[in-house]
Amino acid sequence: MFRIGQGIDFHQLAAGRELWLGGVHIPHTKGAVGHSDADVLLHAICDALLGALSLGDIGHHFPDTDMKYKGIDSKVLLKECYRLIEEKGYSIVNIDSTLLLQAPKIKPYVEQMREAIAGILHLSIDDISIKATTTEQLSFIGREEGVVATANVLLKKD
Repeated sequence: MFRIGQGIDFHQLAAGRELWLGGVHIPHTKGAVGHSDADVLLHAICDALLGALSLGDIGHHFPDTDMKYKGIDSKVLLKECYRLIEEKGYSIVNIDSTLLLQAPKIKPYVEQMREAIAGILHLSIDDISIKATTTEQLSFIGREEGVVATANVLLKKD
């Protein structure tokens, strides 16, 4: 039995913040604003995993009203989502994701991101796709006011 999940996350960008994408620190003049480290890619993957098994969303499991998640490393959240998937008797087949941001260019960091995610989820990096696109300077993304990530996952019953 297979299950498909889809996730999306948005975060505002601001000066003076660190930018974390896919579990990797990306040097940039702006970083994402959020209750946790605001890693939009890991958050989208979390939502895709949870959604595939109708387990709610990341806000349900890790509410931004709970101070124990203030500033938390999103890799910890992804590990917990993976545990929930395993607990239900499922494993991940693959992940396909897209980052939407004007800057910085992430190509130099994609392999590091794939390795970080693969390590957490016990996958081969060949099972993880990370793509990026700009919005050709259109919208809040094009103005570098925010970043968006989408993720799709395929799970199989063990």
